[in-house]
Amino acid sequence: MALSPHFFNKREVTPTPLRQTGTAANVGSYGASTAPASAPAVAPVPERPAAAAPAAALTPGGSKLTVGPNIKLKGVEITDCDTLVVEGLVEATMDSRVIEICEHGAFKGSAEIDRAEIHGQFDGNLTVRQKLTIYATGKVSGKIRYGTVVIEEGGQLTGEIQFGALLTSKSTSQVQAASA
Repeated sequence: MALSPHFFNKREVTPTPLRQTGTAANVGSYGASTAPASAPAVAPVPERPAAAAPAAALTPGGSKLTVGPNIKLKGVEITDCDTLVVEGLVEATMDSRVIEICEHGAFKGSAEIDRAEIHGQFDGNLTVRQKLTIYATGKVSGKIRYGTVVIEEGGQLTGEIQFGALLTSKSTSQVQAASA
């Protein structure tokens, strides 16, 4: 077995040539490059388009809160959160747009949201203004109101269940004032 001469000896570090990007730093006054003749010409790398960024980063107020596995968040009120991702345990009250409860996640409390995707457990008062989706591993119990519901085979839904979003106290007082 033949060994390389550099196997036990320290190799000399050979400097790598700098990449030419066509900036003003390496272009002379007449447009000629000031780079050494031995350096290979490399085309500039195109910028990454802004459209490739995540949609949540582009929308103003696209806030997202993730409660990771083995994390317990108790006794809080969650506001101004567009998306709540629950991988641990959350005991809270929230008013948001989207809640995603992962398979090992659990939410206990009260939530008024636009969309819910439940892979884990929800226990409490849940008002989903648009779409409630319960996956095969999902279990939802308590007082549930929803706009539309999708339950995958194996998903569980128990408790007081009502179609249609619940009127808030503000809109209830407006309806009573209009009927008087």
